[in-house]
Amino acid sequence: MQTTIEAQKAAGIFRHKEDRWPVMVVLMLTALDFYMYFTVSNLTVLFSYYLLMLIPKGIICAWNHHHQHIFTFRNTALNRGLEFAYALHTGVTTHLWRLHHVLGHHLNFLDQEKDESRWKRKNGKKMGMIEYTLNVAITAYSRGYTVGKRYPKQLKPFLIYTTITFLIVALLVWYKPVAGFMLFVLPMITSLLFTAYATYDHHSGLDTENEFEASRNKMSPVFNFLTGNLGYHTAHHHKQGVHWSKLPALHEKIKDKIPEYLYQKPVINI
Repeated sequence: MQTTIEAQKAAGIFRHKEDRWPVMVVLMLTALDFYMYFTVSNLTVLFSYYLLMLIPKGIICAWNHHHQHIFTFRNTALNRGLEFAYALHTGVTTHLWRLHHVLGHHLNFLDQEKDESRWKRKNGKKMGMIEYTLNVAITAYSRGYTVGKRYPKQLKPFLIYTTITFLIVALLVWYKPVAGFMLFVLPMITSLLFTAYATYDHHSGLDTENEFEASRNKMSPVFNFLTGNLGYHTAHHHKQGVHWSKLPALHEKIKDKIPEYLYQKPVINI
């Protein structure tokens, strides 16, 4: 009986119980990063670890995205703590995606003159993948700040916790320069670039005013398991406030409106 009550209390801190296992994985990887930081100094080992963690940290980017849409915990302090861990893995600090993505891109993705993740150049031509990746990644913080000027309540925590995060990272690098750079600075930069790169196929080249024809979708079970159903991208844009665990059900309701050519087939059928 006592175990059941404790389990219910633990589940109560989460807005959605489905977030428990992703959070556990993220916190375990964060603890592993700090273990490496305090125990390893060998550059070869640290660089090998950095390479090994490229894919896991890239996947974490998707979960940071979900958190910025719907905060994971009911408690603000817990959310800020989780966002610090996310920032170390992804290069995206508290409220950055909430401003840039939730209050920016999602409202403007059909308008390439306003879209914070725009894939068109000023002359109206489509950017290439590398150009888009660099453009979105390099301007992420400035565009997030620009959106934030319209939403001062959202801008304040972005400025405060971004400053705190960067100060802590600077202290980590100062205390152990090689480990700090290899375990935190380099992954933050890489993951931010990877995030921008991964979004290129979501909308690029889809010049339309119809929301059901403006996003590509991936039905791969493995991809959607790892990314929290990010492959149901049309559904996500149709109702961005829907929790990731409910996107497949929402997709079923709108799939007849999505053209067949907007379904991307995986290289491996998994």
